[in-house]
Amino acid sequence: DMKLRYKAVTKDSKIVRGLVEAKDTAEAVNYLRNKELVPVSVTEDRRNDISAFIPFFGKVKKGDLVLFTRQLSSMLSSGLTLIKSLEILKEQMVGKAMYEIIDSIVSDIEEGKNFSSAIAKYPEIFSPIYVSIIRSAEASGLLDTALARMADNLEKQAKLRNTIKAALTYPAIVIALMIFVVFVMMTVVIPQLSGLYESLDVELPFTTKIVIGLSQFTVTFWPFIIVGLILGIFLFRRWHKTEPGKLIMDNLLLKIPVFGPLLKKLILTEFSRTLSLLIGSGTLVVDSLVQTSDTLGNIHYRNAVVDIAKKVENGVTIGDSISSYALFPPILVQLVKIGEQTGKLDETLMKASEYFEDETDQAVKTLTTALEPFIMIILGLGVAFLLVAVITPIYSLISAIK
Repeated sequence: DMKLRYKAVTKDSKIVRGLVEAKDTAEAVNYLRNKELVPVSVTEDRRNDISAFIPFFGKVKKGDLVLFTRQLSSMLSSGLTLIKSLEILKEQMVGKAMYEIIDSIVSDIEEGKNFSSAIAKYPEIFSPIYVSIIRSAEASGLLDTALARMADNLEKQAKLRNTIKAALTYPAIVIALMIFVVFVMMTVVIPQLSGLYESLDVELPFTTKIVIGLSQFTVTFWPFIIVGLILGIFLFRRWHKTEPGKLIMDNLLLKIPVFGPLLKKLILTEFSRTLSLLIGSGTLVVDSLVQTSDTLGNIHYRNAVVDIAKKVENGVTIGDSISSYALFPPILVQLVKIGEQTGKLDETLMKASEYFEDETDQAVKTLTTALEPFIMIILGLGVAFLLVAVITPIYSLISAIK
């Protein structure tokens, strides 16, 4: 089957556009007529070809998914049918990509597929966890509740991501500008000054010789430096994808001062929130742990959760299983044990996620506070070194003239 883009007219003379999968144009036309639509044009969809070259073309934003989830939950709660809710939502979507995805979901449901199977066709938008929770909710008939919880989860994820982005934006800009200024100094300013010093035959101090040497090296080999950096990044990324690379790097990341504890809190927030959502939706505990492990970015946490799932499968409680791993703090162990004893594990895990979220916010503030003076000290030392290297020969020359 190929994707075909269509334009058609409804019974009440409204123009509708969308995407349909069919063997050929004739099949697509028949499909549209069966839906009581009068086809105006049916053409092959070329957008996927363009998307391969322009990565951000037609991309669904995170905000679109949050809006979709929240509004669908509200509509279902108010008594609207799933198809009617999706039809209304489709018209509200600003982005064309999301419009077409909802249109395809509606078509699949009309053909007899359930909602979870329809959204599973778009794994880049609807994560396996999202699909799993929807599948469980369909079985229990609590789709609106599950969507509301999913929307809360997505909003919290977005908030946390934005907090960390905001904290790291300033240092990233300062470091990028610092690298740019040093590159300009080494390739433009220092070569001119070194020419001046040579013509005046001044005895150069050691610091100036270092700077001029670095400048000459940069001017001569700058294409090789850039190629070397790109190659280094490429090789590092390939190594990081291997098992030994992940084990070494993920361990180092957890041990970095200030940043390491922040990363741990982030992982623990995601772990407890995702596990809470899955268990709360009725997914089996072992399946919930396995699915949660897939969402964790750090291989050490991922391996630990897979091992915990195996222990739980053999009859050990989650609380006892996680207590043997230093990666999980005592507060999480205690909350899990309380949850298991009271039969409200999803609630205590959600409380744990809120606790770690607050801790993450605090860690971000600490990171921001620690980074600013550190960057200022590095900048100050760099500027001081350059000034001493550049001004000392000029000062020596003025002294000689006097």
